[in-house]
Amino acid sequence: MLFGVQFRMVDSFVLNESTTRTLARFSETTTANNSTTLDSILLRVHPKPMKRVQPPRWLGLSMIAFGAVITLHAFAMPKEN
Repeated sequence: MLFGVQFRMVDSFVLNESTTRTLARFSETTTANNSTTLDSILLRVHPKPMKRVQPPRWLGLSMIAFGAVITLHAFAMPKEN
């Protein structure tokens, strides 16, 4: 439930450079590829590429609901002595 509350309070996440490059490699996007000489020169002048991820609003609500169901189920289970 706490992860759900945290996801509801956060507007967006900013990924670091290595995670952005890994995500671009897996999604086969060429936006974060620095394989050319021009790109490597520009990366020295401009800031490093970082991706901003905005989780959907329903994600936090679903995590809260799932956590509440698991918690209530744990309280309802009989204890073995």
